[in-house]
Amino acid sequence: MASPKLRYMHNMGIVVESLDAAISFFSVLGLKLEGRGMVEGEWAGRVTGLGDQSVEIAMMVTPDGHSRLEICQYHKPAVIADHRAAPVNALGYMRIMFNVENLDGMVAKLQEHGAELVGEIMQYENTYRLCYIRGCEGLLIGLAENIGAD
Repeated sequence: MASPKLRYMHNMGIVVESLDAAISFFSVLGLKLEGRGMVEGEWAGRVTGLGDQSVEIAMMVTPDGHSRLEICQYHKPAVIADHRAAPVNALGYMRIMFNVENLDGMVAKLQEHGAELVGEIMQYENTYRLCYIRGCEGLLIGLAENIGAD
């Protein structure tokens, strides 16, 4: 038997209040909707530990086709916690980072759709310009633009 090994990261998941709003926001960022559907029943709850559940899921894919964002809106059981306003030094802190072209233009475009710059756009050595924004529903999103060799 072959030893176990990691092949690749399939997706990152985020729970939201409004699936439609999240799909719209991440589409503005440049992700494409790959599929959308309901996952329901006790079998699904056996995976998540939630018991009988009903969740609508949208899978969005990055322009390069290599990474996916799974956006989930739970209908049951009810959401019991909200970590969206947690600062970046909170345990279990969650953010997603995207590499973009024209960081200033992307920030301006996302601000037109309700995003807020968290701090400042900063430069890391001669490698990246980067920032954090609070996007749809206050989700923390990092944006980085290569400024050195790709």
